[in-house]
Formats: sequence, C-alpha cells, structure tokens
Amino acid sequence: MYLLPSRLIYVSLHFLVLLQLQEAQQSSADFRFYIENHTKNPDELSRKQVRIYQLYSRTTGKHVQILGKNINANGDDGGKYALLVVETETFGSHIRIKGKESDHYICMNKKGKIVGRPDGRKQECVFVEEFLENNYTALVSAKYKGWYLGFNRKGWPKKGSRTTQKQQEVHFMKRQPKGRVDPLEEFRFTPVTKRTRRARRLKANSKRN
Repeated sequence: MYLLPSRLIYVSLHFLVLLQLQEAQQSSADFRFYIENHTKNPDELSRKQVRIYQLYSRTTGKHVQILGKNINANGDDGGKYALLVVETETFGSHIRIKGKESDHYICMNKKGKIVGRPDGRKQECVFVEEFLENNYTALVSAKYKGWYLGFNRKGWPKKGSRTTQKQQEVHFMKRQPKGRVDPLEEFRFTPVTKRTRRARRLKANSKRN
C-alpha cells in the first residue's frame, strides 16, 4: 500500500509520541521502585543531614529530653538533655533522634514502649515526620505503623498502641534553644533595607569594574 507523504509523516509522528510515552512511563516506574526500596531500607549511606534542635511538647509545654534509657517531656528550654541530634534520611522524612548529652536514641519496642538505646541503627529507632495543619509535627514509628511518639500531661511516654495522630500528646514543635537562632531561619527572615540594597549594588558594580 502506497502512503502519501503527509500520511507517512503523520504515522511517523504518532509512532514517535507512543515511543516517548512508553519511555516516560518506564522511567517513572523505575524511579518509583528506586524510591520505595530506599525508603523501606534506610541505612548509613542514605543520610542527608544532621541538625540539633529541641522538641517542644504541646501537652506539657516543655521539651523532650533523653536521660539515657529514660525519656520524658519535662525538659527545660536550653537544658542539656533536651538538645537533640536529629539525623535525617535522604528519602522521605525518616529520622533518628539522639540525645546530644546522653548519646542514646529514642526507640519504640514491640510493646509500644518508648525507650532510650545507645545503638539507633535498628528500624525501631526510626520515625517518620508527619507535618500537621496546626503547624505541629507528629512522629510515627517507621516499623510499627500507626504508633506515635507521645507523652501524657505528666510528661511520661505513652504506649504507641494508645496513640493517634489527632491526640495533642503526639504533637511537637521544633525549636531552637533559648538565645540560639537557626542560621537557616535567620537568613530566611533577615529584612532587606535600603542600606543593604545600596551595599549590594556597590558590590555588584565593583565586580563589573
């Protein structure tokens, strides 16, 4: 069968579009598979950053502190046991939380009990951040789905099996210690004045010259 030039061009373009769509779908599937595998099995090599801050408890009005094996939410602002080293995984919001002073990690065992452990490599010591509409953050266990890190009004840990995302006991806010400003926040909210604009123009002109 003989095809006119215009018909031949149409068929070629149609075939090219189908081929590109197949390649895009394959790439998307491969990338999704890659992400899923890395979020299921976070390891030492997949860590993205380490930050130090406090976790303010909505229930107690104080901060989570790691005293070693014992953990509570009665820490004072700027207290040495309330300083937390938070290790963030590359993929997703998987984190490990370690006490800067005690060198113990927050972990949740199979009974839902919150305990401090010196080795945080196990999946029981990994939590997933959930950012809530009220600007608070909830931390759900990466191993025991639906079990959250939470503290009662006295500051004692709640069993994970007795927690839900809607409870105030599982709501936290990231805070810098008293008198200390997060460099990222300081940079983000620094006001730009006429003086700083003028200084920037002068600097730019000197570079051109």
